[in-house]
Formats: sequence, C-alpha cells, structure tokens
Amino acid sequence: MRKLLQTASSWMHPLSRWVLSILLCGCLSQWAIAPAHATSLYEMPPLDEETWVVDKAEVISRSNEGKLSTLFADLAQKTGYEVRVVTIHRLDYEETAQGFTDKLFQRWFPEPEDQANQVLLVLDNVTNNTGIRTGEKVKAAMSDAIATSVAQENVLIPLKEGNKYNLAVLGASDRLVAVLSGNPDPGAPQLKDDVMVEGTFATKEDTQKSNATVWVIGFLIAATVIPMATYYFYQYMGSR
Repeated sequence: MRKLLQTASSWMHPLSRWVLSILLCGCLSQWAIAPAHATSLYEMPPLDEETWVVDKAEVISRSNEGKLSTLFADLAQKTGYEVRVVTIHRLDYEETAQGFTDKLFQRWFPEPEDQANQVLLVLDNVTNNTGIRTGEKVKAAMSDAIATSVAQENVLIPLKEGNKYNLAVLGASDRLVAVLSGNPDPGAPQLKDDVMVEGTFATKEDTQKSNATVWVIGFLIAATVIPMATYYFYQYMGSR
C-alpha cells in the first residue's frame, strides 16, 4: 500500500508542480498589476450650477472649499465666467489628466454655447498631473498660455514644494479670478532654486511605460516565488 502511495505521489508531483505554478503565476500577476481604485468619468456628479468644487481626492479643506465656492460664485455673478475645480484620486488605465478634463468638460457642457464661458481645472493627486479647459469666450479674456501656466505652475510649484494642495488650488483660483475680472495678471509663484518642475501633462506613452514596468516586476516576483513555493511544497509532501 505504501509503495502504491509513493508511486501515485511520484506521478502526481509533475502535475502538482504544473498546477501550482499556474495558480501562483496567476495570483501573483493579478496582485502585481491590479490598480488601486481609479476615479471614473461616470463617477463624477451631474453638473450643478451651485457646485464649484468637486473634491473627489479629498485634499481641500472644508473651509477652503467654502472660500473657493464663494469666490467663483461672485466671479460668475459679476462677469458671467464660471470656474470649476475638480480633484480626483488616480486616473483610469491609459488616461491622462488633460484627456479626463476634456471628456468631463464635454460631458458637463455638451453644447458650444454652454462651453463658452467655462473654465475647468482638474488635478489628480496620485500623479500630481493637471488638466485645464477653457471656453471660446474665456479665451478672449485669458489666453491659453496663461491657462496653461495656471495648471502647470500655480498648481505644480506648491505641490513640488511639499504637496501643499490647498495652497496650490487657492493660488491657481486667485490668478484665474484676477485675470477673468480684468485685473492685471499676478503671474505664477516664484520657483525655488532647489525645486525641479516638469510638465504636468502625462502622455499616453508615459502611462504605458509605467504599466509595462509593473508587468515586468510581477513576472520577476513570480519567477522568484514559484520555485521556492514548489520546493517547500515537495518538502511538505515528502514529510507526509
């Protein structure tokens, strides 16, 4: 009987090795590449005329959210220009902050006449990438160069100096309101010499490279762990 069991065990070992390898590889690859929950476009609330800030990333304090809402509401009443700030926590696969901004802008303002007076600023707090979109009438009061500077400098510089999200959003909003109100452009904050700033608009190629790196890491982990797990499995089977 014991000999029969040993024969069956020796026959099962190759099959067990194959099954175990498949299972471990699948589990490890899923663990390695499974992304944290991303903010989907369809999770964004419908447009509400009284909503000026949508803080999905929860990086803006309640008091500052109130300040921004009051600031934007006053601007809309005085000038007709409407500014909205959105923060999100992580982008979907192959999505960019600017791409998300364009899609949300189109969803909230589907018609050209609805878009004309609008400004939408979006910040992803995982990558600290930003996107901005302005309507045609806004461009007459604020150039695309200033809009881009707001997104890349007024937002980015405080974040590079220590993830100061409230300072970043408040500074960007103050500049937007000043320019759209017809006041002189206060400009971007001064950059400290020891702070390196790069463009905040991640490309699709950057996103793909990042995901390819995750795949490689996952396979390296699998290549290391599977032989070890197989060895200990044999040791366990042999001791039975």
